[in-house]
Amino acid sequence: MAYRIFDYRTDVRNLEITPEVRARFIRLSPHEVHERHSHDLGHEIFLVLEGQAEIEIDGERAILGPGQLCFVRAGQLHQVRNAGAAPLTLYLSVTPHIEPTHTHWDDQGNKLPPRYGGATAREREEAGAVFPPIADLAARQLAAIEQLERSVRAAIPAHDRLRERAAAAERDAAIKETVDALWAELYPLFRAVSALALAWNDLAAAAGAVEYRP
Repeated sequence: MAYRIFDYRTDVRNLEITPEVRARFIRLSPHEVHERHSHDLGHEIFLVLEGQAEIEIDGERAILGPGQLCFVRAGQLHQVRNAGAAPLTLYLSVTPHIEPTHTHWDDQGNKLPPRYGGATAREREEAGAVFPPIADLAARQLAAIEQLERSVRAAIPAHDRLRERAAAAERDAAIKETVDALWAELYPLFRAVSALALAWNDLAAAAGAVEYRP
């Protein structure tokens, strides 16, 4: 993959989109407010680059200036407002980036139905993306689940060997070899989890896209 350099003054968009992370620059006009929401799975980092940001997390508000950062954990309700008279530019990242990437709530605190694909719709539109049929995406997801199952089954024997030696870990130098063997089994498992997440994100975005027609 080519070495890419991004500039917050010109690249106001999603920069990287994978199941592991979505990273972007974002700009808010003076006094603009984003809709309050949470993330079911994703932790989010906000870093102020220019301007003044009022960021609310679970009802607590603070104003952050350039160079300041805050961390929002999965499940925490949060909102960003441009608290100044000049444009606000932020860097944000969400990890992991699993659909539905934003969870919205009504005024009574009830969780609203999921919305899929909104965070990446602009990039898909600009790329002229066309979704495969839902049946094909569902088959791809099933294949990813089956691969994950095979990876889990393969990892169990190595984990059993590690458990058997755990009691002697402090005095047995060979425990490192056992952990290495465990990682050799876990690595494809984590890769399979990533493949499943990617298949799910594509399926969910296709199912939720307004432009989709079966």
